Amino acid sequence: MSNKRQFFGTDGIRGVANVEPMTPETVMRLGMAAALRLRSKEREARVVIGKDTRLSGYMFETALASGVVAVGGHVWITGPLPTPGIAFITSSMRADAGAVISASHNAYQDNGIKLFGRNGFKLPDKLEAEIEELMLSPELASKRAEAGHIGQATRIEDAIGRYVVFCKNTFPNDLTLDGIKIVIDCAHGAGYRVGPMILEELGAQVITMNDHPNGTNINDKAGALHPRAMQARVIEEGADIGLALDGDADRLIVCDERGQMVDGDAIMALCATRMHKEGKLAKGTLVTTVMSNIGLEHCMADAGIKLVRTGVGDRYVVEEMRKNGYNFGGEQSGHLVFLDSNTTGDGVCAGLQVLAVMLRENKPLSELAGVVKPVPQVLVNVRVAEKRPLSELEAVAKLIGEVESELGGDGRVLVRYSGTEPKARVMVEGPSTTRIKEHAENIAEAIVAACGAG
Repeated sequence: MSNKRQFFGTDGIRGVANVEPMTPETVMRLGMAAALRLRSKEREARVVIGKDTRLSGYMFETALASGVVAVGGHVWITGPLPTPGIAFITSSMRADAGAVISASHNAYQDNGIKLFGRNGFKLPDKLEAEIEELMLSPELASKRAEAGHIGQATRIEDAIGRYVVFCKNTFPNDLTLDGIKIVIDCAHGAGYRVGPMILEELGAQVITMNDHPNGTNINDKAGALHPRAMQARVIEEGADIGLALDGDADRLIVCDERGQMVDGDAIMALCATRMHKEGKLAKGTLVTTVMSNIGLEHCMADAGIKLVRTGVGDRYVVEEMRKNGYNFGGEQSGHLVFLDSNTTGDGVCAGLQVLAVMLRENKPLSELAGVVKPVPQVLVNVRVAEKRPLSELEAVAKLIGEVESELGGDGRVLVRYSGTEPKARVMVEGPSTTRIKEHAENIAEAIVAACGAG
């Protein structure tokens, strides 16, 4: 079996809707292959299918469900629901797999599919490769069920209610949000109903933004990638905190009562230090990716906490946590995984953990978030025509070496290709913002010169 990943990237299959691989024909084959590969020995597969709010979700929901039932599997459809909600329902209903139809933070023209196993965790690379192989096999067509054994699709009418109860149970039972004013930006995405509902049921006064999806406005100048409007609204309303979700609500960006942004690094530091003091941080370790600021490393070292880095992608953070028995990790971008209660990043539940710290210590977020002193960091993204192995780009390697020599121990350079887009990403950290910006732009230009402009 080949290990080459033709369809799956770092976070499932993703692309422009109605363009390969995100076509209904390919998605139907995915449904067939996944149902065949993930079914139990005793019966045909049972698959939970959920989605975000983008227009093409209806098309892919039907195609994926058709593939599953075509081979005799059974489908439970949740409708729009955050990615962590689908992972939870997959596990709680003892389904064989869960499928999320979403392109996360991307614009509505894109869509994607990520798969969870029966335990609610994303599938490992090996299983994805086996599903790909079956998708491409000419034998797939012969696996169709006979007319009397075609599967069924059923809608889970109370999926939202189940997930709301789950999220509320992650919040300390002795606390309420009474008297707390919260602005939540739902990005016109999958959290547009459940996010405000959870906060209101816990007692908060909620000001909701971007909660009217129309199929094409998901993530459009809204949500975790565009938090400025939320920051301004927090100041305008005199709110205690702002929470911004992305399109599938598995990540969170926060702002304090002054409208200052609090990213994933600061949230991880805030929560990890408290967990460590309470003896709840497994093995005294926080797991994050290579993208997290070196300031987070310094903060963890000062607190006596070990920091472990992984490749970019919350799936790799979770894999490291499960492999070594850690229970908290995340990404600077706002994927935050509390493994004692969740199997994947959950924007709403992460927000509840931040609120719990604020309530326990009776301090504003602006004071609490100062635990991290970030080193200036610049990220430059450039489109490339070809993702040539970085090890083959001699001019780029030479330039990176020169920059690293100049920075010494006061900074670092990270260059990688996006796992979901034709882009190279250049990150440089160091004491001078002006200087590291120059370094990042120079390295990016060298990559484009070697790989061609996309």
